[in-house]
Amino acid sequence: MSNAFTFPGQGSQKVGMGHELAEQFPAAKAVFDEVDDAVGKKLSQIMWEGSAEDLTMTQNAQPALMAVSMAVMRVLEQEKGFELAASAKFIAGHSLGEYSALAAGGAISLTDTAKLLQTRGRAMQQAVPVGEGAMAAILGLDFDPVMAIAIEAAQGDVCTAANDNAPGQVVVSGTKAAVQRAMTLASEKGARRAMLLPVSAPFHCQMMSPAAEAMQEALANVTINEPAVPLIANVLATPITSPDDIRQRLVEQVTGTVRWRESVVFMAQNGIETLYEVGAGKVLSGLARRIERSLETNAIGTPEDIESFSI
Repeated sequence: MSNAFTFPGQGSQKVGMGHELAEQFPAAKAVFDEVDDAVGKKLSQIMWEGSAEDLTMTQNAQPALMAVSMAVMRVLEQEKGFELAASAKFIAGHSLGEYSALAAGGAISLTDTAKLLQTRGRAMQQAVPVGEGAMAAILGLDFDPVMAIAIEAAQGDVCTAANDNAPGQVVVSGTKAAVQRAMTLASEKGARRAMLLPVSAPFHCQMMSPAAEAMQEALANVTINEPAVPLIANVLATPITSPDDIRQRLVEQVTGTVRWRESVVFMAQNGIETLYEVGAGKVLSGLARRIERSLETNAIGTPEDIESFSI
């Protein structure tokens, strides 16, 4: 089996995502209705009629992106007779996408996943007062040089390489002052570009420790089953299946580095030829082509994508 299914993270959201799916497929509408019930508000209305600002709020964006991914999965199952276990060797998701992957793999129920992501988004937002943290993309330097820059820039503050997205694309996270020092250093050391990201908190660094504690508590009370196919964990870049292991890695993931480049390399080295990106946008497909050119990529997020899907 040479296929893996991947699920996007924050940054892929846009107003209107999933609306056509809900209009055309009852299975998709049922997913959005269930997620609305789980989070106790009309999240679908924010997704389809709200402002980009409201949708980008972490506690909205995270369950919303998962809902789109799961709507696509349910439609593939109902319209195309798709079975993940029969069609995929691995699943993986970028940051919050790891929860979408686990929901798709049957490890966590849709309702529990939506509640967990609302909790995760809220806890991440509350962990650091707005304006105290920042994240920046460093383009043109690889992970090890950026990690060294982050260490040098910290100067007693928090600064770390938070996302290893692709060769020449690494994100740093930490206190605003330290991240700005890292941007200056990166430019001095040959980065093509260093740019602040429009995020509301410094994700995947030690400043997120309060959010990790909140997730440990939330995950302790949720049933987790073995997924239908192994999950490539963000913090390990290798596969896991044990519910206890999944629980632990989801907690570590809040403060840990998203090892996406290594995850894609692992999949390519272990027989994967085609990566399917399920949900909103095509960010992961673009990264995959930069990481491993031999990989074929397919994004499935619209009724047209579903219509042409075959495996």
